[in-house]
Amino acid sequence: MPVTGDATSVRHEVLGPVVRITLDRPEALNALTPAQRERVIELLGDASADPAARAVVLTGTGRGFCAGADLRGAPASGERVAGDVARTLRLGAQRLVAAVLDCEKPVIAAVNGTAAGLGAHLALACDLVLAAESARFIEVFVRRGLVPDGGGAYLLPRLLGPRRAKELMFFGDALSAADAERLGLVNRVVAEGELEKAALEWAGRLATGPTRALALTKQLVNASLDGDRAAAFAAEAAAQEINMTTADAREGVASFVERRSPEFRGR
Repeated sequence: MPVTGDATSVRHEVLGPVVRITLDRPEALNALTPAQRERVIELLGDASADPAARAVVLTGTGRGFCAGADLRGAPASGERVAGDVARTLRLGAQRLVAAVLDCEKPVIAAVNGTAAGLGAHLALACDLVLAAESARFIEVFVRRGLVPDGGGAYLLPRLLGPRRAKELMFFGDALSAADAERLGLVNRVVAEGELEKAALEWAGRLATGPTRALALTKQLVNASLDGDRAAAFAAEAAAQEINMTTADAREGVASFVERRSPEFRGR
């Protein structure tokens, strides 16, 4: 099993139409090095562009989903030049979260353990979140005297509302999987031994769906809180116009008329 923090610590598996990306650095609770982060971004981009890939599962090994960014190689504060931190975030953590949000295939997080800091935001950026009973979500930044980054102040208010988001970010308390489900951060909590099966079952269902319609739906929902009603309605109409040019849309309508189950092919 890899013990280094290079890109080989990210496993990539193609399971038919499902792509599984696994953070495989359990001795560090899957804290992300720059090389790992870049590999995940690359794999998400590949899945987005590959017509054969129709769903993505993102998970980890061991006791942690992802403990955040690995800061051991970060320069001491006295060595930084003004602008370095903002540039690092733009090119690093923010690109990673954006790669999940912008992936044109549905992404399922299978949270097998602790998801802290950037790791929590990586999970919460996914379209659907399944969590093992032992999973925990921690807005750890305040414990280090830091501002939440990696898109946290963008994601959490949209998922929870501002007051709940502030509670998590101000106190930095660990949130159990059950509480995360109660608050709506997690779709389902499953037994420890059932997480992989549940994630692959959901991914399999998504992989048989109308892939382009799912991509357009994802874009509409992700953008829905960023504009007014007129913009949302216009985007919806444009998305449906584009979607009606796909073979899956034609198949969906034809199957309804012919009273049979549709056979979507992701085209």
